Amino acid sequence: MIVRGHETLLVQGITGRQGTFWAEKMRDYGTRIIGGVNPKKAGTEHLGLPVWGSAVDATSEQRIDVSVLFIPPLGVKGAVLDAVSAGIKKIVVLTEHIPVHDVMYFLSAASEAGTQIIGPNTAGLVTAGECFVGFMPAFNEKVFQPGRVGVISRSGSLGTLVCLNLVQAGLGISSFIGIGGDPIIGTTTRAALDILNNDERTDAVALIGEIGGSMEEEAAELASEMDKPIACFIAGSASPAGKKMGHAGAIVVGNKGSYGGKKQALEAAGVSVVPTPSGIPEVLSEKLAARD
Repeated sequence: MIVRGHETLLVQGITGRQGTFWAEKMRDYGTRIIGGVNPKKAGTEHLGLPVWGSAVDATSEQRIDVSVLFIPPLGVKGAVLDAVSAGIKKIVVLTEHIPVHDVMYFLSAASEAGTQIIGPNTAGLVTAGECFVGFMPAFNEKVFQPGRVGVISRSGSLGTLVCLNLVQAGLGISSFIGIGGDPIIGTTTRAALDILNNDERTDAVALIGEIGGSMEEEAAELASEMDKPIACFIAGSASPAGKKMGHAGAIVVGNKGSYGGKKQALEAAGVSVVPTPSGIPEVLSEKLAARD
């Protein structure tokens, strides 16, 4: 999922502390926030914006392209289903620790409705120079400058580091897609890679993966068919087998989801796998220079 500057955003949970802080940051950056949702404060204003009782109520008055959730774990299922019912086609779920059965339910409902979901447990999305949705530091010019490289990351912190390194190298960022660190998510690494492959602003891709699961191996199948250069860092190379590390999805069983298995699959597909995040800009600079 990529959010563009012309698209409108609804903030579900706008009146809370985090919702208020990040709504202001997003709006100051250029994101077109048209209001928020809090059933207990329907009909009021917050940050000079209207507050509705539900996403359905909001879409009865405004066209809404995207919704972002600043909602506690047990309230996320209802909030997502509300946004899906309202016809919103892009939903960003920032919350972590959502019950797994709730995630499975709302992802299924979203799929049936043709709605895209980023997350859960995502840091959000950034379209450098246009807008951002979530809590990435898009407003920090040392971290985000418009450029040529699309970034995909499970981790918000590692994604921020790689964006910083890319900007320092003079490459800049086209779009950042934080897919989320949970084992069950709405947008996989492969799906995000396909989005950037079809994005005209993106000339190369920086992929930040982690041990656990099979998303990187599945993305390798698509990477083998792509013309855009890809560089990848996989976190967790020193983690012991069978032990969960960091994100809920980062668990290795046998060779499945292992660092070695992911590295082998990606390199066989022509992806450059580097030992540290700082190696990504150098590899992509060389590959882009060779193409140019």
